[in-house]
Amino acid sequence: MISSALLTDHYELTMLQASLADGTADRRSVFELFARRLPDGRRYGVVAGIGRVLDAVAEFRFTDDDLAYLRETAVVDEPTLGWLADYRFSGDIWGYAEGEAYFPQSPVLVVEGTFGEAVLLETVLLSILNHDSAIASAAARMTVAAGERPCIEMGSRRTHESAAIASARAAYVGGFATTSNLAAGRRFGIPTAGTSAHSFTLLHDTERDAFTAQVESLGVDTTLLVDTYDVTAAVRLAIEVAGTGLGAVRLDSGDLPLLAKQVRRQLDDLGATGTKIVVTSDLDEYAIAGLAAAPVDGYGVGTSLVTGSGHPTCGFVYKLVARADGTGPDAAMVSVAKKSKDKISVGGRKYALRRLDEHGTASAEVIGIGEAPRGDDNDRPLLVPLVAGGERVDDEPLSRARERLQQSLAELPLQARQLSRGEPAIPTLFEED
Repeated sequence: MISSALLTDHYELTMLQASLADGTADRRSVFELFARRLPDGRRYGVVAGIGRVLDAVAEFRFTDDDLAYLRETAVVDEPTLGWLADYRFSGDIWGYAEGEAYFPQSPVLVVEGTFGEAVLLETVLLSILNHDSAIASAAARMTVAAGERPCIEMGSRRTHESAAIASARAAYVGGFATTSNLAAGRRFGIPTAGTSAHSFTLLHDTERDAFTAQVESLGVDTTLLVDTYDVTAAVRLAIEVAGTGLGAVRLDSGDLPLLAKQVRRQLDDLGATGTKIVVTSDLDEYAIAGLAAAPVDGYGVGTSLVTGSGHPTCGFVYKLVARADGTGPDAAMVSVAKKSKDKISVGGRKYALRRLDEHGTASAEVIGIGEAPRGDDNDRPLLVPLVAGGERVDDEPLSRARERLQQSLAELPLQARQLSRGEPAIPTLFEED
């Protein structure tokens, strides 16, 4: 059995042990996952990783090996080990659907259950959502900058092997068309793409030999890498070998805007008017935007994407916002909140809607405390049920998350798509019951 139970921090289990000992572990509790602020200068964030979160919750079981490790290392005592052996999350989880935009204080995830059940999920939920949402947020900015030109995710070699798979998935949610990562392709059904690297050209005695081998093996619709030696000579050679029906050429170095214009002119002069130009080389959203006027047909993005383009985490936190004042089923719920300097949180169970004007443009993120905020027929509720009574109730395809992101971005004011530093595209407003 695959288990996610040890993807957690030591102190989650010591808190559990202490709360079991004093009888508070069974208190009904509400935890919320949210960001106090967006990464500096960003105008919106993108929720990604919800599907992986739900897998992790389903797999959160302490195996015999897990329990043996905890016993051998004396992390918790025997009564706690007995409790963990029977652990199954039986509560409810609500959240923003995957692909939804979020803003400061958005209750991206609401976890309702006993304290003991819910506190154990903190680390794995934060780990997944902080990573995946950071990648999807960067990917969205890049695909917005790219417009109709497709982006290829190719960052596997720039991150941890497991993170590479998650990054490819998040980038796909963020609008990337394909990935180079075959594990992500098999696991999530993401289209994969790739042809050759400089080593393939260097392997052969001549560039002609390399191009000929690639075209004969992969067909004329392949993409030939033309900057190993001399770009102009390589483009001419590529058309000699493949003919004017060559699929594409790739540029991976140099002054890309200038090179793209020179290569486009050369390809057209050679009669290869349908041959596309794909560019790579440490691209980010700003470099992509800088290529908007260049005759480029696609972008391959690696390092910047899988590191969140300067913001590798969203700063999500997981906080207890309400708990019962006793252990009985009728115990009243009370709001609780952290009040320490610079880390203030807002107590109470939250609800959220996106306020839309008469044109369907978002004007505010409205958070209700204790009950759903007041809205009209034009406003859109944001929290959807993900887990009910411990059972997963959400299992939508990844393609739906991609569609949702485009719909969510289309709702935002135009300034949300600007790459310049700015405040959140819409304000967050609180309504109390």
